[in-house]
Amino acid sequence: MKTPHLLLQTWTVGLCLLLLGPSHLSAGSPTPPPPNILFAIADDWGWPHAGAYGDQTVATPTFDRLAREGALLHHAFISSPSCTPSRSAILTGQWHWRLKESANLWSTLSSAIPVYPDILEDAGYFVGLTSKGWGPGRHEVGGRNRNPAGPSFPNFKKFLESRSEKQPFCFWLGSSDPHRPYKEGSGKESGMNLDLIKIPGCFPDSDTVRSDIADYYWEVQRFDQTVASALELLEEIGELDNTIVVMTGDHGMPFPRCKGNLYDSGSRVPLAIRFPRWTQGNLEILDFVSLTDLAPTFLEAAGVKIPCVMTGRSLAPILKSSSSGWVSSDRKSVLIGKERHVPSQEAQDSGGTPMRGIRNQDYLLIHNLTPERWPAGTPNYKEAYIPGTWYGDIDNGPTKTYMIENQSTSPTKGCLNSPSANGQNGNCMTIEWIRISCTMLQRIPHTLQFSSNCLTNCRMNWPQVKILDQEVKEGHSTFIHIMEVDQ
Repeated sequence: MKTPHLLLQTWTVGLCLLLLGPSHLSAGSPTPPPPNILFAIADDWGWPHAGAYGDQTVATPTFDRLAREGALLHHAFISSPSCTPSRSAILTGQWHWRLKESANLWSTLSSAIPVYPDILEDAGYFVGLTSKGWGPGRHEVGGRNRNPAGPSFPNFKKFLESRSEKQPFCFWLGSSDPHRPYKEGSGKESGMNLDLIKIPGCFPDSDTVRSDIADYYWEVQRFDQTVASALELLEEIGELDNTIVVMTGDHGMPFPRCKGNLYDSGSRVPLAIRFPRWTQGNLEILDFVSLTDLAPTFLEAAGVKIPCVMTGRSLAPILKSSSSGWVSSDRKSVLIGKERHVPSQEAQDSGGTPMRGIRNQDYLLIHNLTPERWPAGTPNYKEAYIPGTWYGDIDNGPTKTYMIENQSTSPTKGCLNSPSANGQNGNCMTIEWIRISCTMLQRIPHTLQFSSNCLTNCRMNWPQVKILDQEVKEGHSTFIHIMEVDQ
């Protein structure tokens, strides 16, 4: 435990408020206590799978409550759609590509890079985590003697019982839900009506896929119940209203074209924030935010200096807004990216598919830095860098298996096995779902890479897709296209 400096911190905050004058602090008004922080993060929970966003199948009463009593953010994005870099970016308040090894899955996080739990602990906070914190990876290699999210506790109740009376706390409430594997049929067995599930346009509509999504929903609901139990504990000790409660996920769901991808289905996440001191409730924010913004938000709320290395920006100004909608003129876009998710190329190539993206209200622009590599991993499992890996950038599951086994009946029949000039498939694996992905993003065009034979197939099957721009890369039959859908 590091030496607390709570009294000095409280005195400093109070002095600063006094210097601001009577408009900020009325005579005789007590200095508000430092707020607690409860950060609840699911594993592989993507947007828009919550009741507050209009999903009528999955039940998320706790998330909906936080949105109703606080703020619901409609354009929240992670830094990278992969567990380790996403969580590293959250903890450091920096874009993942600034974090060296930690930009990749199964890596480390250097102790030279500051994380908000350590900063708050130095300021007198009691910090801790339960279940999945930072990771996967080995924090010891980076010179840390504990998980970057804090010391581990069996559960939130044990954590609260271990702190000193009235000491502010910062707790990372982790979970393994809704990460695969699932108990197949669990969603249907729970009473979920599979016919009501809205199938994302990038998936074929089949009983297998519907059941798989229901299983994912069931674990989302279990995570929602976990957060509900934490809120009950805070209410019992009378500290809910002095606690910043944040509920979100680390990236999109573990399905094809979601997790590990820069499309909204992989990089956009649910986000609700409750803090009565700032937000009175029923606030719906359309501004683009990154989860890298959370660290500076927590530090500002605690009255702690924000390190200059943090690229995230505090959400305090928009959370204090008196009206919903677009709040800030400088939050009209967000940056996203990826380095290596799973080493899923063929033998001798341990690299990934590094990309950068920028998303605004009208467009999603993706720059694929290595279009010669398999975007979802090689299908040649016998030749894979990790022996036996099959489309390794996609988590194994019923939907993945169904899509691969039934590709010959899709509108892009033969696309997966039609090599481009460099002997690989480019983005043929995902070309089938371009049409619906545009629809899902409210007619947002895409930048995509795929081979010329896939382009021909696309034009044949979807005449409503217009090619706005294209570029032929010399030496390859790979095109870069900006596309939109005529509705």
